[in-house]
Amino acid sequence: MKTYGNFIANKWVDAVSGEQFGVFDPSTGIEFAKLARGAEEDVDLAVGAAREALAGEWGRLTATERGRILSRISAAVLRHVELLSELEARDVGKPLTQARADVVALARYFEFYGGAADKVHGDTIPYQNGFTVLTVYEPHGVTGHIIPWNYPMQILGRSLGAALAMGNAAVVKPAEEACLTILEFARIAEEEGLPAGAVNIVTGYGAEAGAALAGHPDINHISFTGSVRTGEMVQAAAARHAVPVTLELGGKSAQVVFADADIDRAVPFLVNAGIQNAGQTCSASSRILVERPVYEEVVARMSERYRALNVGPADRDLAVGPVVSQRQKAIVEGFLDDAVRDGLKVAAQGAVVDDAPAGGAYVAPTLLRDVPHEHRVVQEEIFGPVQVIMPFDDEEEAVRLANGTPYGLVCGIWTGDGGRQFRLARAVQAGQVFINNYGAGGGVELPFGGVKKSGHGREKGFEALYGFATMKTISVHHG
Repeated sequence: MKTYGNFIANKWVDAVSGEQFGVFDPSTGIEFAKLARGAEEDVDLAVGAAREALAGEWGRLTATERGRILSRISAAVLRHVELLSELEARDVGKPLTQARADVVALARYFEFYGGAADKVHGDTIPYQNGFTVLTVYEPHGVTGHIIPWNYPMQILGRSLGAALAMGNAAVVKPAEEACLTILEFARIAEEEGLPAGAVNIVTGYGAEAGAALAGHPDINHISFTGSVRTGEMVQAAAARHAVPVTLELGGKSAQVVFADADIDRAVPFLVNAGIQNAGQTCSASSRILVERPVYEEVVARMSERYRALNVGPADRDLAVGPVVSQRQKAIVEGFLDDAVRDGLKVAAQGAVVDDAPAGGAYVAPTLLRDVPHEHRVVQEEIFGPVQVIMPFDDEEEAVRLANGTPYGLVCGIWTGDGGRQFRLARAVQAGQVFINNYGAGGGVELPFGGVKKSGHGREKGFEALYGFATMKTISVHHG
């Protein structure tokens, strides 16, 4: 059985305690690797290594030199696409096609931020006679990155790529369920010349290693993606040291379909955005709102697609793989049990293949219809392949329903009416709005983040660079 250590100052080291924990394949339930069980002492070592990197080789590099390293890493990730995708499929249960897309996205993030590293410019400010005033952007210092298990490579790329481009040194704590591709990425980055200490990775449990990183007194910025409850704890821990935090905390995103929409184009987006990665996507469209004149048609057409969905092992590369763990399976099934208990209508379900391993964490994709707006399957993030579909009668009701959850991450609007497109885009409470599409193919270039309980701050795109920097104002009096 393969074992992995922590990655600190470009060295592979065991946890200080010597303890380990297991890695289980969600497709089979079988343990196949061991990881270092990092804790506070390991985080201390990683933060110290990052601080030394800032004072040493990494901190002395120009922005152009940093960008070239990131670009080399991008190219190297693509050379390892099969290795990384197979490792991701086994580690988190992601179908191979989806895992390959995540590898490509990771490479694209480093390509984008490699090219952007020397293009973050300050300004000069008109001021009083005899003064020249200018602003410059500088790195925070040591940044902490707490990465979730649903898209480890993509979320590593969007946060770490921007942080490194701005000259920060980083400590990464992956989710205990999804460490392997992040550790393999570290190996690739070292081979491409990333200086020691620029990136450090500590594996372990959230309550141990994650909590130690969030509350560390020598961290200068934290990026966290995960649940609302954990995000609140991360923010509270960081606040003890006045450390800024970027939070992306999930969503309950709606797609709103009007009667004049192109239904042929819309339906594949409606379904795919709900069941991709077995529904374990922060921006998943778990709520479908349809104008009443076309409601039954959309229900019927989505149901047809649902009944054709097969769920099975990651290496079968079906539309849907297992959820990440037996624990997550129990959470999703708890929501479905409540739906059955409360008499909610199942419009359609997919099916788990007959030969799926008995120990796998499989959940049949489920479409629920006519669900009361106040029900927990509408209000709470399920993080599984479950969608609800509900009718509305007019724009006012559509906006009220779309905004009627504690979340505000993404919204999709389907209509051919140009005025309505912009009225709805401005009225919905969401960090991203897609009109007659959903997700825009991932959109590395598009700033991403939420409002309300979906969090604050922005990742992705050029905007993320400013989040990983601090602005300094310099005023020169020259008479």
